[in-house]
Amino acid sequence: MAHRFEIRNNKKGEFVAYFIYNKETMFWTEGYSSKASAKNAIASIIKNGPAAEVVDTTGK
Repeated sequence: MAHRFEIRNNKKGEFVAYFIYNKETMFWTEGYSSKASAKNAIASIIKNGPAAEVVDTTGK
């Protein structure tokens, strides 16, 4: 599959959810103290992401 979520530990030992597309990191979440919280962040992105509004603040 060309895209996936990964849960990794950061330098502080927190759990971070990464979204990978074609082997490239597209975005990541803040650090969470529990793996369950990182999984909840992924579930929220999957649920709410497709309907999310795109806001361009560049003014161009």
